[in-house]
Amino acid sequence: MNFTINEALEIANQLTYIRFQRNLTDVEIIILKGAWERQEYDEIAAKNQYATSYISQDVAPRLWKLLTESLGEKVKKSNFKETLKRCWEKQLVSDQSLRVTENIANHQDNTSPTRLNSVNNLVKHEKKIQHLTHQENLQTLTPDIYIDRPPMEYICYESLLQPGSLIRIKAPKLMGKTYLVARVLAEVAQQNYRTVNLSFELAERNIHLTNLNKFLRWFCIYLSRELRIANELDEYWDEEGMGAKVSCTTYFEEYLLVQSNAPLVLCLDDVDLLFPYPHIYEDFFGLLRSWYEKARSRKIWKNLRLIIVHSTDVYIRLNINQSPFNVGLPIELSEFTSEQVFKFAQQHELEINSQMVEQLMELVGGHPYLLEVAFAHLKINPHITLGQLLAEATTEAGIYAHHLREHWLYLHSLPELEEAFKKVVIAKSPVPLEPILAYQLNSMGLINLSSNKVMPRCNLYRQYFQMYWADK
Repeated sequence: MNFTINEALEIANQLTYIRFQRNLTDVEIIILKGAWERQEYDEIAAKNQYATSYISQDVAPRLWKLLTESLGEKVKKSNFKETLKRCWEKQLVSDQSLRVTENIANHQDNTSPTRLNSVNNLVKHEKKIQHLTHQENLQTLTPDIYIDRPPMEYICYESLLQPGSLIRIKAPKLMGKTYLVARVLAEVAQQNYRTVNLSFELAERNIHLTNLNKFLRWFCIYLSRELRIANELDEYWDEEGMGAKVSCTTYFEEYLLVQSNAPLVLCLDDVDLLFPYPHIYEDFFGLLRSWYEKARSRKIWKNLRLIIVHSTDVYIRLNINQSPFNVGLPIELSEFTSEQVFKFAQQHELEINSQMVEQLMELVGGHPYLLEVAFAHLKINPHITLGQLLAEATTEAGIYAHHLREHWLYLHSLPELEEAFKKVVIAKSPVPLEPILAYQLNSMGLINLSSNKVMPRCNLYRQYFQMYWADK
């Protein structure tokens, strides 16, 4: 059976509906069909009578983000076909496997009770694996549940009320940065502040990150759209005469900031994605620092409040006087305490005691995402006990299988990083690592850093990778 555009649309629509309770829109389907035929955005727009900017800068980025969150892995125009195909193949294999095992189980006349019981268990096991894999791939999380981390929320909120403030939020991936930012932005929005949350995951490497001028123009266009004001970039942009940085600053000072007397809170998420592009970050980070400094003496710039969010320590070279990473308020997210884990379980309406919390934290620590996956799974499957969940957690049949495989695939693509983490996992005590390797592993959330030495973040990672490397 061939994987066609119809199968791709069906699986994409199915996953989107399960994750977000909505179907793909007509224009999203148009983009998928065009991308399937390897059409550029301008061609897709022209054929369907849309503005190119609407397709390339509005609907398409949101579509790839939608599919990324639905599938639980990075999806973009260049890889969406292969990503959807893998998901479709998994469903196909699971369906075929279930049919085979159920057919065997139906031949009761020629099967002994012992053999029949074994086959029935196999059927149940196949169904369980299919369900677990499906749930893990969809990352069935609960966005309306939030655990306070006092006094962190209050400190962030109070800081943003201060003219010209800057907050730096650092934590490994999946530690709750997005949830914290959303909470804080919602709070300041109640004070009628304007807010924009921009993730640099939306920046396309071959389009926006080729040179500073293109990057800053995209940056300004995105902010204009999010603020629901007209794009007047051509009125203020003078690359030849003034340069991209001055043009961008002018656009902010004479257009974006004067649209309202209300402060503008600008959150820049995933800024570490710019670290591989020195021709971008050197000037851009210097620009952010200059805006922060302007707030000391110029009233209009006091209305700009910045939040910079990143997953790793800043290991790039920056002039100390041009860096936004050594000013403002630093916030570093830590893991949940046992008390917070208990509240987390209660918000999922689970009956859990302190001993069960201790057992779960023994495996995953206070890692917000890993805890959320466990609690969501227990709520969806009330017949499964915590003991059963923990027994399979480090295996390919467990609820973390997809998450663990994603880490393994990434490590396997970078032999030096894989070897470094292997050293950490096998060691019985914390070990030293080269700073860059340690930063990368910490950004992934795989390790804890302490006194220039590292150790696995939790036993889930230690046990899974120990078993994997023991088989090699």
